[in-house]
Amino acid sequence: MDEHDWLAKRFEDERTRLRAVAYRILGSLSEAEDAVQEAWLKLSRCDSAEIDNLGGWLTTVVGRVCLDMLRTRASRREEPLEVRPVEPAPGEGAARAARPSDPQAEAVLADSVGAAMLVVLDKLTPAERLAFVLHDLFA
Repeated sequence: MDEHDWLAKRFEDERTRLRAVAYRILGSLSEAEDAVQEAWLKLSRCDSAEIDNLGGWLTTVVGRVCLDMLRTRASRREEPLEVRPVEPAPGEGAARAARPSDPQAEAVLADSVGAAMLVVLDKLTPAERLAFVLHDLFA
């Protein structure tokens, strides 16, 4: 196995976590995927021998990419045309399947909490949003 294949495998091991971090910052699965893909491009172009902690390095890169995306959003003053639906966080389906409960109550709770969280995150500046999510993630 050459270095590129080894790096690709390590990246794939981290992908789910990185997507979850990006989703929490950006609030959109498609943008989160874009941020994770950008992190892969940066990783594939750098000297991986210089990286001591790959997971930490990738988290930092995804955080910076998300921060840039949020700043771009703010500078272009992008406003949604209508209230965007709350997308399920990556891996939520498997976690919910593991614990039995009332599906209707779960749906109502997820909608209210998800919408409230997006309102809170939308009020923060990009840097505050990044700090909030990383603090929540590494609490």
